[in-house]
Amino acid sequence: MTTQQHPPLYLASTSVYRRALLQKLTTQFNCVKPEVDESPLPYETAEALVNRLALAKAKAVAATLSAGLVIGSDQVAVFQGEILGKPHTIANAEAQLRRFSGQAVTFLTGLAVVNAATGKVQQAIEPFVVYFRELSEAEISHYVAREQPLDCAGSFKSEGLGIALFDKLQGDDPNSLIGLPLIRLLAMLRDEGLNLLLQNQ
Repeated sequence: MTTQQHPPLYLASTSVYRRALLQKLTTQFNCVKPEVDESPLPYETAEALVNRLALAKAKAVAATLSAGLVIGSDQVAVFQGEILGKPHTIANAEAQLRRFSGQAVTFLTGLAVVNAATGKVQQAIEPFVVYFRELSEAEISHYVAREQPLDCAGSFKSEGLGIALFDKLQGDDPNSLIGLPLIRLLAMLRDEGLNLLLQNQ
Protein backbone atom coordinates (compact mmCIF):
# COMPACT_ATOMS: atom_id res chain seq x y z
CA MET A 1 0.00 0.00 0.00
CA THR A 2 1.31 3.44 -0.92
CA THR A 3 1.60 5.93 1.90
CA GLN A 4 2.68 9.53 1.87
CA GLN A 5 4.70 11.85 4.06
CA HIS A 6 3.96 15.54 3.87
CA PRO A 7 4.98 18.91 5.26
CA PRO A 8 3.45 19.78 8.63
CA LEU A 9 -0.21 20.76 8.54
CA TYR A 10 -1.52 23.65 10.64
CA LEU A 11 -5.03 24.85 11.34
CA ALA A 12 -5.03 28.60 12.00
CA SER A 13 -7.94 28.38 14.42
CA THR A 14 -8.88 27.54 17.99
CA SER A 15 -12.45 26.60 16.98
CA VAL A 16 -13.46 23.24 18.41
CA TYR A 17 -15.82 22.79 15.45
CA ARG A 18 -13.13 23.27 12.80
CA ARG A 19 -10.70 21.08 14.72
CA ALA A 20 -13.28 18.28 14.89
CA LEU A 21 -13.92 18.55 11.14
CA LEU A 22 -10.24 18.34 10.25
CA GLN A 23 -9.82 15.40 12.63
CA LYS A 24 -12.24 13.45 10.40
CA LEU A 25 -9.52 13.60 7.73
CA THR A 26 -6.28 13.42 9.69
CA THR A 27 -4.92 13.57 13.22
CA GLN A 28 -1.56 14.89 12.02
CA PHE A 29 -1.99 18.64 12.39
CA ASN A 30 -1.48 21.39 14.92
CA CYS A 31 -3.94 24.11 15.92
CA VAL A 32 -2.43 27.58 16.25
CA LYS A 33 -4.28 30.69 17.36
CA PRO A 34 -3.91 33.37 14.67
CA GLU A 35 -3.32 36.90 15.94
CA VAL A 36 -5.77 38.69 13.65
CA ASP A 37 -8.17 41.59 14.16
CA GLU A 38 -11.47 40.17 12.89
CA SER A 39 -13.33 43.50 12.81
CA PRO A 40 -15.03 44.17 9.47
CA LEU A 41 -13.78 47.11 7.42
CA PRO A 42 -16.16 49.98 6.60
CA TYR A 43 -18.47 49.04 3.70
CA GLU A 44 -16.87 45.58 3.43
CA THR A 45 -19.12 42.96 1.84
CA ALA A 46 -19.63 39.58 3.47
CA GLU A 47 -17.69 37.89 0.65
CA ALA A 48 -14.77 40.28 0.98
CA LEU A 49 -14.76 39.88 4.76
CA VAL A 50 -14.52 36.07 4.85
CA ASN A 51 -11.99 36.07 1.99
CA ARG A 52 -9.76 38.61 3.76
CA LEU A 53 -9.96 37.04 7.22
CA ALA A 54 -9.40 33.45 6.06
CA LEU A 55 -6.23 34.57 4.28
CA ALA A 56 -5.12 36.82 7.14
CA LYS A 57 -5.44 33.96 9.63
CA ALA A 58 -3.45 31.56 7.43
CA LYS A 59 -0.76 34.15 6.68
CA ALA A 60 -0.42 35.15 10.34
CA VAL A 61 0.47 31.57 11.28
CA ALA A 62 2.53 30.89 8.13
CA ALA A 63 4.71 33.92 8.92
CA THR A 64 5.93 32.14 12.07
CA LEU A 65 6.92 28.95 10.20
CA SER A 66 9.70 27.91 7.84
CA ALA A 67 7.63 25.12 6.28
CA GLY A 68 4.15 23.67 6.36
CA LEU A 69 0.67 24.09 4.93
CA VAL A 70 -1.55 26.46 6.89
CA ILE A 71 -5.34 26.38 6.71
CA GLY A 72 -7.33 29.52 7.46
CA SER A 73 -11.11 29.79 7.50
CA ASP A 74 -13.72 32.37 8.36
CA GLN A 75 -17.51 32.26 8.23
CA VAL A 76 -20.39 34.69 8.36
CA ALA A 77 -24.14 34.28 8.12
CA VAL A 78 -26.06 36.73 5.94
CA PHE A 79 -29.77 37.41 6.30
CA GLN A 80 -31.56 39.92 4.08
CA GLY A 81 -28.25 41.63 3.32
CA GLU A 82 -27.18 41.87 6.98
CA ILE A 83 -24.05 40.17 8.31
CA LEU A 84 -25.01 38.30 11.47
CA GLY A 85 -22.80 37.82 14.49
CA LYS A 86 -22.80 35.11 17.13
CA PRO A 87 -25.73 35.53 19.52
CA HIS A 88 -23.75 35.17 22.80
CA THR A 89 -26.97 35.22 24.89
CA ILE A 90 -30.12 33.08 25.00
CA ALA A 91 -32.29 36.12 24.28
CA ASN A 92 -30.27 37.00 21.16
CA ALA A 93 -30.31 33.39 19.93
CA GLU A 94 -34.08 33.21 20.28
CA ALA A 95 -34.47 36.56 18.53
CA GLN A 96 -32.31 35.39 15.60
CA LEU A 97 -34.31 32.18 15.16
CA ARG A 98 -37.55 34.16 15.35
CA ARG A 99 -36.35 36.29 12.43
CA PHE A 100 -35.27 33.22 10.45
CA SER A 101 -38.57 31.35 10.78
CA GLY A 102 -39.79 30.50 7.26
CA GLN A 103 -36.81 32.31 5.69
CA ALA A 104 -33.47 31.50 4.02
CA VAL A 105 -30.08 32.33 5.54
CA THR A 106 -26.86 32.20 3.51
CA PHE A 107 -23.60 31.10 5.11
CA LEU A 108 -20.36 32.16 3.44
CA THR A 109 -17.19 30.33 4.43
CA GLY A 110 -13.84 31.69 3.31
CA LEU A 111 -11.03 29.16 2.97
CA ALA A 112 -7.32 29.76 2.45
CA VAL A 113 -4.33 27.43 2.27
CA VAL A 114 -0.88 29.02 2.47
CA ASN A 115 2.38 27.17 1.86
CA ALA A 116 4.75 28.63 4.44
CA ALA A 117 7.84 27.58 2.47
CA THR A 118 6.86 28.85 -1.00
CA GLY A 119 4.30 31.54 -0.17
CA LYS A 120 1.78 29.96 -2.53
CA VAL A 121 -1.82 30.93 -1.69
CA GLN A 122 -5.07 29.17 -2.58
CA GLN A 123 -8.42 30.73 -1.72
CA ALA A 124 -12.11 29.99 -2.14
CA ILE A 125 -15.50 31.05 -0.81
CA GLU A 126 -18.10 28.35 -0.20
CA PRO A 127 -21.75 29.45 -0.02
CA PHE A 128 -24.37 27.35 1.74
CA VAL A 129 -28.05 28.20 2.10
CA VAL A 130 -30.25 27.08 4.99
CA TYR A 131 -34.03 27.18 4.56
CA PHE A 132 -35.77 27.40 7.92
CA ARG A 133 -39.23 25.97 8.38
CA GLU A 134 -41.91 27.92 10.23
CA LEU A 135 -40.89 27.72 13.89
CA SER A 136 -43.16 28.08 16.90
CA GLU A 137 -42.12 30.03 19.99
CA ALA A 138 -42.03 26.79 21.96
CA GLU A 139 -39.73 25.14 19.41
CA ILE A 140 -37.38 28.11 19.44
CA SER A 141 -37.13 28.33 23.23
CA HIS A 142 -36.78 24.56 23.67
CA TYR A 143 -34.09 24.34 20.99
CA VAL A 144 -31.98 27.17 22.41
CA ALA A 145 -32.31 25.80 25.96
CA ARG A 146 -31.30 22.28 24.89
CA GLU A 147 -28.41 23.03 22.56
CA GLN A 148 -27.14 26.44 23.78
CA PRO A 149 -25.89 27.57 20.33
CA LEU A 150 -24.56 30.85 21.73
CA ASP A 151 -21.17 30.69 19.97
CA CYS A 152 -22.63 29.75 16.57
CA ALA A 153 -23.42 32.19 13.78
CA GLY A 154 -27.09 31.66 12.97
CA SER A 155 -27.91 30.36 16.47
CA PHE A 156 -27.93 26.66 15.61
CA LYS A 157 -25.72 23.58 15.37
CA SER A 158 -26.52 21.78 12.13
CA GLU A 159 -24.50 18.76 13.23
CA GLY A 160 -26.86 18.32 16.19
CA LEU A 161 -30.50 19.03 16.95
CA GLY A 162 -30.37 22.13 14.74
CA ILE A 163 -31.23 19.92 11.78
CA ALA A 164 -34.81 19.88 13.15
CA LEU A 165 -35.14 23.61 12.38
CA PHE A 166 -34.78 23.27 8.61
CA ASP A 167 -36.91 22.60 5.55
CA LYS A 168 -33.87 21.99 3.36
CA LEU A 169 -30.18 22.73 2.88
CA GLN A 170 -28.54 23.82 -0.36
CA GLY A 171 -24.82 23.75 -1.11
CA ASP A 172 -21.88 21.65 -2.26
CA ASP A 173 -20.48 20.63 1.13
CA PRO A 174 -22.48 20.45 4.39
CA ASN A 175 -19.20 20.65 6.33
CA SER A 176 -18.89 24.28 5.22
CA LEU A 177 -21.95 25.02 7.34
CA ILE A 178 -19.99 23.91 10.42
CA GLY A 179 -17.03 26.08 9.43
CA LEU A 180 -14.62 24.18 7.18
CA PRO A 181 -15.45 23.12 3.59
CA LEU A 182 -13.64 19.79 3.50
CA ILE A 183 -14.22 18.91 -0.17
CA ARG A 184 -12.61 22.17 -1.33
CA LEU A 185 -9.88 21.86 1.31
CA LEU A 186 -8.94 18.36 0.15
CA ALA A 187 -8.65 19.63 -3.43
CA MET A 188 -6.34 22.45 -2.30
CA LEU A 189 -4.16 20.04 -0.34
CA ARG A 190 -3.94 17.69 -3.34
CA ASP A 191 -2.82 20.68 -5.41
CA GLU A 192 0.04 21.02 -2.92
CA GLY A 193 0.92 17.36 -3.41
CA LEU A 194 -0.81 16.16 -0.25
CA ASN A 195 -3.44 13.46 -0.70
CA LEU A 196 -4.81 12.60 2.74
CA LEU A 197 -6.15 9.29 1.43
CA LEU A 198 -2.53 8.20 1.03
CA GLN A 199 -1.37 9.41 4.43
CA ASN A 200 -0.25 7.26 7.35
CA GLN A 201 -2.48 7.95 10.37
